[in-house]
Amino acid sequence: MVITGARLVDGTGAAPVADAEVHTGERGEVTYAGPAAAAPPRPRGARLVEAAGQTVLPGFVDCHVHFAVGSSAEIGRRFAADPTVEVLRTAERMRRTLHAGVTTARDLGGAPAGFRTAVAEGLIEGPRLHTAVRILGHTGGHADFSVPHGPAGLDTSAGLGEIADTVDEVRVAVRRLLREGADVIKLCATGGMGSPYDQPDDEGLTEEEIRAVVEEAARHGGRPVAAHAQGTAGIRNAIRGGVTSVEHGYGIDDEGLDLALERGTFLVPTLSTTFDGLDRSRMEPYHYEKKIRWSEKTKVNISRAIERGARIALGTDSGVCPHARNLRELIHLVALGMSPMDAIVAGTRTAAELLGLADLIGTLEPGKAADLVVCEGDPLTDIAALADPDRIRYVVQQGVVRKAPGPLPAHAAR
Repeated sequence: MVITGARLVDGTGAAPVADAEVHTGERGEVTYAGPAAAAPPRPRGARLVEAAGQTVLPGFVDCHVHFAVGSSAEIGRRFAADPTVEVLRTAERMRRTLHAGVTTARDLGGAPAGFRTAVAEGLIEGPRLHTAVRILGHTGGHADFSVPHGPAGLDTSAGLGEIADTVDEVRVAVRRLLREGADVIKLCATGGMGSPYDQPDDEGLTEEEIRAVVEEAARHGGRPVAAHAQGTAGIRNAIRGGVTSVEHGYGIDDEGLDLALERGTFLVPTLSTTFDGLDRSRMEPYHYEKKIRWSEKTKVNISRAIERGARIALGTDSGVCPHARNLRELIHLVALGMSPMDAIVAGTRTAAELLGLADLIGTLEPGKAADLVVCEGDPLTDIAALADPDRIRYVVQQGVVRKAPGPLPAHAAR
């Protein structure tokens, strides 16, 4: 494939190239990305994308999604859903997310490893997937969605939560999740907004338990650990316990930022779930009230994290907020102080680094996978150009065209 005439934003943070070409090879890799004037000859018969007035970027990475959840209102009703229908609904959410420009995603609770395999084998279309399988937390905490006063044994944590209450129990829980194919361990260091029994300021797993999770994950292939952490104390516990990333981080203070900067901990602020998921008619009252109460605190603390140079990777919490609107997260990052270029890097290169995939994706450089998107306009002057799926004209994943406005013509060698 040859993309010509486009503006190139390659994900490295380098200045854009106004008149660029991107070439992809037979193995689905990038073979050239740079100025059109310096491009090598176009291969005979290459499919041609004329993209004048458009921008080509790396495929985006969403580090925090929940594909198996349609909306926050559905979480407590999962036990009653038809599992076959839910599988198909999940696959459709994945397809729409891919078409919105997200070529890689990390599911942090709810998606079995089989969805990762289905994408890899071409059985369904969706982002290249890493999954945590379920969320590890304690009884009554953010991962506990048990139905109060329900029939004996009825527990909606099944399929979403993994409950453990001691150091030894969390070690066994990690082993169980790894046995089921988890790429990453997701734990709860605090309470949350969508859980019925706790508050974001409540502490979840103790620092000792978090450290045990990190140690156990390290013993089995060095899997990363993502910490749901919203309140200040739990954020500090998570970072001191050695997690790879703090998810949400709404209550992070200067002490927490000092720790994160010192240890290289990633912050995934999931602003979309705070600012795009507010619908009183579709939310439990406790959930809506918490979101409203925490929104201003989030703006102040995440703005400060951006100002201080925190290692921020894009994540949305889609499922709690709408699916296939993932790149609205870029608008929120820019609103809180990021430059459009830095926001794009957060969703490409930095997010790939968090997933341990920086040698494969995240930037448009020769030898890396041809994961790319072409959008209308210039997102460096209008970041909203990426937020509307209708303005994402092309999506390419490992050299395979997943979305295009029409057939791509072949072109004779130049």
